[in-house]
Amino acid sequence: MTNPPEGPDPLAALGPARLPSPVQEIDDERFASHGVRLLLKRDDLVHPRVIGNKWRKLTPHLRAALAEGAGTVVTVGGAYSNHLRALAAAGRPLGLRTVGIVRGDELAGRPLNPSLARCAEDGMRLHFVSRAEYRTRHDAAFARAVRERFGPARLVPEGGSDPLAVRSCAELGRELAAAHPRPDVVALACGTAGTLAGVAAGLAPDQRVLGVPVVRDPTLGDAVRRFQAAAFGGPRGRWELAEGFEHGGYGRTPPALLAFAADFTDRHGVPVESQYVAKLLYALAELTRRGSVRPGTVLAAVVTGRPDEPCAPDLDNSTTTSGI
Repeated sequence: MTNPPEGPDPLAALGPARLPSPVQEIDDERFASHGVRLLLKRDDLVHPRVIGNKWRKLTPHLRAALAEGAGTVVTVGGAYSNHLRALAAAGRPLGLRTVGIVRGDELAGRPLNPSLARCAEDGMRLHFVSRAEYRTRHDAAFARAVRERFGPARLVPEGGSDPLAVRSCAELGRELAAAHPRPDVVALACGTAGTLAGVAAGLAPDQRVLGVPVVRDPTLGDAVRRFQAAAFGGPRGRWELAEGFEHGGYGRTPPALLAFAADFTDRHGVPVESQYVAKLLYALAELTRRGSVRPGTVLAAVVTGRPDEPCAPDLDNSTTTSGI
């Protein structure tokens, strides 16, 4: 007896994804002179709009929203959130309304930055809340207030990070475990640490993950352990955090960092996104220079995003009132 054919893919309207994403070896003397081989795991090429690890983290939520018949998907993020951009890009072709709750009520009524302008262009309703209210985003009362304001909706956590997304990100680890060349160390930028938790679970026992936080958050290590406990029942894989490369904090891109990103693009023809990927690559170059990466190491950096594309800067699709 054969299994019945599967139905149509509910995400077909998004178009195909390039999976597994390609691995590109980079000849860069800042690494080669120390005996380190640098690979790029080009997750920025997975999909033209739902980019990088956001495809891996969001698609389980999108499938669930469509299966539930939820017409609206609500999530939270900062003013430069790649997660907000990816959800907005996915919502319109799937027929889903999207709402982004943005940290910082002082942004309401101001011209939108390129990241938020892209969200608005893709139809996302932007709602700004105070930083104090944003800190309650994990509370049940916050979720109740969201549903009271926006109606029945699927709520997706910050960065898309929850057990569903963490299990999906384990596939990225499995791709890297099977890659040729095969990395010894996999490095990625961390915002919420959900991707790190999943990748560590998917790697082989002799591989490890190095997370580079892009935000000052002393709880990231606890978040990895919490995500893995919820997704897999306990710790999985080998991982560590390389702190001190936040460059002033989330959303901060000082001139030295932008110069590094532009130089890397000029050398290798790879567009470098500044909020996450530039901080990751800068950290890896500096750690290699210090001798923290052993000679002979094959080091893979996960490229999780692309630079912003130009879009209309004066788009405003926001709610100017504060509070959920």
